[in-house]
Amino acid sequence: MSSTDMLAIVGGLTLFFYLLKLIRRCWCVFREFVLSEVWQVDLRTYGKWAVVTGATSGIGKAYAFELARRGMDVVLVSRSGDTLQMVAKEIEDRYSQKTRTIQVDFTDGHSIYPAIAEELQGLEIGILVNNVGMNYTNSFVYFLDVPDAEQKITHLVNCNMLSVPQMTRLVLPGMVLRGTGVIINISSGVGLHPQPLLSLYSASKAFVTYFSKCLHAEYKSKGIIVQSVTPLLVSTKMTNMKESFMVKRASEFAREALNTVGYSSHTSGCLSHELQNTMFAILLPDWLRTSSIFINKLVRWNKARKQVCREKEE
Repeated sequence: MSSTDMLAIVGGLTLFFYLLKLIRRCWCVFREFVLSEVWQVDLRTYGKWAVVTGATSGIGKAYAFELARRGMDVVLVSRSGDTLQMVAKEIEDRYSQKTRTIQVDFTDGHSIYPAIAEELQGLEIGILVNNVGMNYTNSFVYFLDVPDAEQKITHLVNCNMLSVPQMTRLVLPGMVLRGTGVIINISSGVGLHPQPLLSLYSASKAFVTYFSKCLHAEYKSKGIIVQSVTPLLVSTKMTNMKESFMVKRASEFAREALNTVGYSSHTSGCLSHELQNTMFAILLPDWLRTSSIFINKLVRWNKARKQVCREKEE
C-alpha cells in the first residue's frame, strides 16, 4: 500500500470521526431544545418544594414563577423582605401554590446558613435553584480599578461561590435519602471561558460550572441531577439590557431552561444562547479573548459606551 493510499485512509477516518461528532452534537441539541419542548419532565416527581435563591428579580424570580406554574410550592430566598412578600403573594394569587420566604443577605457569608437550615427543616425539597449572584461592576474594568475592592471581593465570593456549596449541603442529604432531586446552579457564559476585565466574576462562575459537573458525577448514581446553566445575556437588573434577538427575556429563558431538566446536566438554557456560545467559541477562542489586542479593544469600547451614556444623561 502506497503512502498516498495510507494518507487517504487516515484522512477518510478522520473525516468520518468528526462527522460522527457533528451528528451526535446536532442530536444532543435537538433533544435538549426541541424534544424537551414536546416531552417535558414533570418536575413534581422530584419533590413537593422548590427552593430558589435570589428569587425577587431577574432569572431567580423567573425560575420561581415557572416552577410554581408547573405545580411546585416555592421557598423564596432573598435579602429584601418587602419584595419577598410581594413576589410570594403574586405567586400564590396567580398559581395557587404555597410559598415560604427566607430573608437573608448572601454577602454576609457563612453566618446565615444555620437560619436557612432551620427554615427548610421538614420540607420535601425536590429542586434547588442556586441563582443568587452579583457582579462588582456594570462595565469592563481592570481588577485593581474595582471600587471598594476589599469589600466587593468578599461580597462576590460569599454570594457567587460560597452560597452554592452551602445551600447544596443543606438540601442534598434529603434528596439522597429519597433517591431523587435536582440542583440547578446558575453559572454564566463567562464561566466557560476566561474573561479579562471581569476576572473575579468570570472565575466565580467557572467555579460554579466545575463544581456542578463534579457533583453530578458523584451523585448521578443516587438519582440526583446537578445541572449547570451557562446563559449569556438575559434582560435583568444586573445586565441592564433590553430584550432583543440575542438578549432573552428572563421569563422565556427560565421556561426553556427548565425544559432541559432531565435532558442535560449542562446547558446554555435556550437554543439562542447555545448557538451564540458555539459561535463565540469558534470566532473568539481563548487565546484571542485573553490577548492584549482584544483587551485594549474592550477598554476603548467601554470608554465609548460611557461617553454615550453621559451624553444621553445630559
